[in-house]
Amino acid sequence: MELERRGEAFATAEAPILTGADVVLVDDGLATGSTMLAAVAAVREMKPARVVVAVPVAPASALQALRRVADAVVCPRVPANFVAVGLAYADFAQLSDEDVRRFLA
Repeated sequence: MELERRGEAFATAEAPILTGADVVLVDDGLATGSTMLAAVAAVREMKPARVVVAVPVAPASALQALRRVADAVVCPRVPANFVAVGLAYADFAQLSDEDVRRFLA
């Protein structure tokens, strides 16, 4: 339900053509990595040359899973006792839908 709402709210005219492209998927951090795993799978269907995952913070277990499906994974901070992504930030305020629209524009 929320995924459909966001898809409609933030839809752009066309999806980019990724065939043969080097694609970098970026997130503010990973907890379980399941969302990024889904993103890698979706992008792989578009036949890119490479898929690189770049995040600033994640637990080792999430990175291990992503290394199996991505061509490269970049993550400078891997806390030994990972608790939550938000703890890696001084300000981890959530964006509003209007913020997202503004950044996409």
